[in-house]
Amino acid sequence: MSRPRLGRAAERRNFLRSEGSGDGWIDYDFAVIRAVPHVHLETHVNVGVVVHARTAGFLRARVAADPAFLAARVPGADPDVLARYLSTHEGVARGDEGCGPIALAPPSERFHWLTAPRSDVIQCSEVHSGRSQDLKATVDALFREYVGAE
Repeated sequence: MSRPRLGRAAERRNFLRSEGSGDGWIDYDFAVIRAVPHVHLETHVNVGVVVHARTAGFLRARVAADPAFLAARVPGADPDVLARYLSTHEGVARGDEGCGPIALAPPSERFHWLTAPRSDVIQCSEVHSGRSQDLKATVDALFREYVGAE
């Protein structure tokens, strides 16, 4: 006798429970953080990444918050203000309570807040997926690949 078929929601819950178990691989989502100095022109410069692995409870952002770097890469924007905004993004990902009430939300909510579409100087790319065995190293690798800074 065959088992009754689970609904899609139940199948997804069972998949998520087993995700990342056993083989050492962890699924994650990430977005590239972009500075958009002139929103109406829709041009951007990659200035960071945010990585979220729900099953591992992992959320990290890495940004280029050095004003000298930002002045060179993002002409037309105030590099000190941009650096403060980017540092706040990093703090929200870290859960730093000094970054406002959103930083106290669970990691998944913070990730969705950080990556929500907005018409602002700091925007995120669409969300992409990947798999990793070392999430911290993945954050650094994605930062090097998309931002090109150390």
